[in-house]
Amino acid sequence: MRPNIVAVGGFTSDSGKTTLMCELLRALPGWEAIKMTRGHYRSCGKDPRACCVSHLLGEEPSVRSGRAETYSPGKDTGRFWDAGASNVHWAIVTDRQVEAGFRAALARVESCGVLVEGNSFLRFVEADFTVMVARADGLKIKPSARRALPKADALYLSDEGIDESSLRRFEEWKRESGLAELLAALPVYTRESLPQLVARVISIEGTQDRASAACEASVPSVA
Repeated sequence: MRPNIVAVGGFTSDSGKTTLMCELLRALPGWEAIKMTRGHYRSCGKDPRACCVSHLLGEEPSVRSGRAETYSPGKDTGRFWDAGASNVHWAIVTDRQVEAGFRAALARVESCGVLVEGNSFLRFVEADFTVMVARADGLKIKPSARRALPKADALYLSDEGIDESSLRRFEEWKRESGLAELLAALPVYTRESLPQLVARVISIEGTQDRASAACEASVPSVA
């Protein structure tokens, strides 16, 4: 039986999805985390000294697991460990390796549930719950998020202290972007209503039973 899969996608790279991942990990003891990273052989336009993973790309997807391979203070995977993940898997892939990389990482999951950060893998799997993270003042969405949005079950606005003007601009942007109808069908959560979002994730069909039967009974031992 495969674990419960909760996907955390983001409208943009700085939407706040890693922070939400950490909040959910704190509420789901025993769960594991998967970080999906797509590399572009230095064609992504980002500063290679800061974030490029092109040197890690190869003919096959690369998956790193366990604290020794994935813990780095301040990095996303390190934050997952600090938030209480029982194991962290980092899949580094090219566009053509997304499905294989995700499935390779998923095969290593031993817990009852796993949180997955990323958008593109949703083309190849039906998650049990998908939340898309956006900023009310961001007013943009990348192509992978637009493709993943039809699979979303909820929208989380990560801004701190969202005011009325930000919400009005977000509503205007939804109409202008052609996403108003799609987004209107999604429940919207904010930092203030985060406990309700956490409760919804916990209430996913089968999560509670499997949590007591698997997560509490057996937490993976990792190096």
